[in-house]
Amino acid sequence: MTTPDMMEALQALAAEKGMTTELLLEAVANGLESAYKRMPDAADDAYVVIDEMFNISVIAQEIDEEGNVVQEWDDTPENFGRIAAQTARQVLTQRIREVERDMKYDEYAGREGDIVTGIIQQTDSRYTLLDLGRVEALLPQSEQVPYERPEPNSRLKAYIVEVRKTAKGPQIVVSRTHPGLIRELFKLEVPEISDGIVEMKACAREPGHRTKIAVWSNDTNIDPVGACVGARGARVRQVVNELRGEKIDIVPFSEDQHDFVAKALSPAKVREVRFHELEGVAEVVVPDHQLSLAIGREGQNARLAARLTGWRIDIKSETQILDEENAYAEGDWAEGEWVTDAETGEQTWVPADGSEAMSADDWATAAEEAVSEDNLDEDVSEESESEPALDEELAKDEVNEDPSGEETGEEELSLEAIEDQETLEQDEEQPVN
Repeated sequence: MTTPDMMEALQALAAEKGMTTELLLEAVANGLESAYKRMPDAADDAYVVIDEMFNISVIAQEIDEEGNVVQEWDDTPENFGRIAAQTARQVLTQRIREVERDMKYDEYAGREGDIVTGIIQQTDSRYTLLDLGRVEALLPQSEQVPYERPEPNSRLKAYIVEVRKTAKGPQIVVSRTHPGLIRELFKLEVPEISDGIVEMKACAREPGHRTKIAVWSNDTNIDPVGACVGARGARVRQVVNELRGEKIDIVPFSEDQHDFVAKALSPAKVREVRFHELEGVAEVVVPDHQLSLAIGREGQNARLAARLTGWRIDIKSETQILDEENAYAEGDWAEGEWVTDAETGEQTWVPADGSEAMSADDWATAAEEAVSEDNLDEDVSEESESEPALDEELAKDEVNEDPSGEETGEEELSLEAIEDQETLEQDEEQPVN
């Protein structure tokens, strides 16, 4: 092959691999430089020059102690063409592999959080391999939906979790359980989400079973729930089919926390929502016949609503709330108010009946004493109830035993009766004179 033909072949190879000709020429030059330095009588400092016609020259240099070039000369060996051909082949092959690995990594390095479609190649107990075309993605067992067993050679959408750079090329880790998969699938099916008109504010998911999403519309003329559901449920049906039948609840997001928590428990109807901010608990009141629906199967609906809203949800029926309120109203409560000293910040209890005020420490001490008295009264009442039973047992023991420890009473009388009966029988058997 002539030098022009080699240059054309190099250009064709660069175009096929998606590289530049300069990159391949640089790789060949570096390889030839290494080959030259392994030859006998080679100069310590030299570099290789390849011109546009693929003519190769080795330029040797003499450098002084300060690093300046004293002189240069052409030191190309006579048989360097054969060595150059062998070295060029090895260097090009290695360099092309490195560049391809770098290009694959650069292609997917910025795609963490995107969705990809792959073909299932291999499945075992540890992971599943997805063929993405130029690279393979790794779907670990921990990122797979329980009981989901896609068939080999079938297409599968997955969410890119991480892209790692390894010596063998990029390693792409994907997931089927990540909540981001739901977001990306809706972006594919709902143009309003991809355009930014509708936003997915929150997502809570139990992979393979059920998902709740909260959506919000930046345009008052567009219903966010209707946009995600689609005509006759066509849009959400596509997402459900991709998730192998996983149920999806779509609720409207609201800045009013009362309204948001109530809608998050859909399809249950909520009567009232009470917040206990210090404990981070939302107490939800539902009708009696809606209690099981609000809790869901094995508490699933309540768990997803809690993750969606960020509140710990305590669901109670109207009957439970009424019983608690009645018990609270019937309790004996002290009447008065707590007064805070502006200077010291200490709190003092001022009774409504005008009796002596109490500090917070005195109040706590009095409460402990009251609890102790209640416990003592309970113990005394239990002892008094047990005394009649104990007296009755003692009375029975006194009747059945005498001080000497011998048995008496009814048993002794029965023995005397037997002796009298035997005496009478003996008298009857004696003959009459």
